[in-house]
Amino acid sequence: MTSTKKDPVLVVVQLSGGNDAINTVVPYGDHYYYDYRPNLQIPEDQVLAINNHVGFHPAMRPLKDLYDEGKVAVIQGVGFPNCNRSHFRSMDVWHTCEPDKLATEGWLGRTIRDLDPNKENVLTGINYGRGLPHALTLLGVPVASVGNLEAYGLLPDVEEEDRVVALDTFSRIYSPTMGAGFTYDYLSQTGMDAFKGADVLKTVPEKYTSSVEYGNNPVARYLRMMAQTIVGDVGARILYTTAPYNSFDLHGSAPVLQAKLWTDVSNYVRDFFDDLHEHNIDNVTMLLFTEFGRRAKDNGNGTDHGTGGVALVVGDKVKGGPYSEYPSLAPEKLLDGDLHFNYDFRGLYATLLEQWLGLDSKPIVNGSFEQVNMF
Repeated sequence: MTSTKKDPVLVVVQLSGGNDAINTVVPYGDHYYYDYRPNLQIPEDQVLAINNHVGFHPAMRPLKDLYDEGKVAVIQGVGFPNCNRSHFRSMDVWHTCEPDKLATEGWLGRTIRDLDPNKENVLTGINYGRGLPHALTLLGVPVASVGNLEAYGLLPDVEEEDRVVALDTFSRIYSPTMGAGFTYDYLSQTGMDAFKGADVLKTVPEKYTSSVEYGNNPVARYLRMMAQTIVGDVGARILYTTAPYNSFDLHGSAPVLQAKLWTDVSNYVRDFFDDLHEHNIDNVTMLLFTEFGRRAKDNGNGTDHGTGGVALVVGDKVKGGPYSEYPSLAPEKLLDGDLHFNYDFRGLYATLLEQWLGLDSKPIVNGSFEQVNMF
């Protein structure tokens, strides 16, 4: 495949709810796993082994195929200090890189600022889905939020003549308020950024054809939109989407539901990279993360909130393999019944920022953290 030599792109997929790391990357070589999980254990002969100690959940075959191609890095034992097992607080920590205090700035908002300090492209950062994740927020940094790329735009269903008049009015309403105070400035800048980005994004689907058929679930549809955007070459560098709210919070019915979730995730990740390869694009790296792991022992039919987890990094330029050490399952090594995290997620971010995006990570992640050599 011919390299595009284009600027590196980072795709982030948020697996909300606290994915069960232990049944995602299964420590089948550790007898404690089978002791702790009499109801949820994956039989050893079903595990998709990556070495003689751990392997993928059997529903993850498409991701295992990518792993076998050397394109998946498995970040084991990832987490942060003093996790209180709250969905909201833990996700906020991952979004802001501030485990010890509440913060307003998102790490990817700071990343977009550094990638485009002069705000030359209002589409440097794009969220696919409703609302705007905290990770992307930073005052003065434009980020588009797209629910449907085919219909995205300002007044897309209005006749062109009426639309021109309406948008002219929109522009004249917003422009004079610039400099009139914080609230007015924020609303005005947001409005003008949307005004500038809408007409660019609405042309993207016209430039895209593909033989890849994505699955019928929200994230698959958003990843198809991301592929359209990347093929459309609008200068997007940070693309973000979120699995349906708390879908990985499996306190019950975990065996069936986690298998369904990882079947979907594995298929849409494979489809996304197949789509990029069809268009000779190899400058994209994807991060899949969740806010925390689950407890070592099952609760009968599911698992409760834990701490240490797992993250995956996928891409053509990634050096695949397991990174960091899998946390010990020995009873004396657990943290109040949880896997003890042994790799700070800010080191993972620093790796992506410096080794992939070519940025100084320290002001973005608020310090210096151990990186892994995955590129």
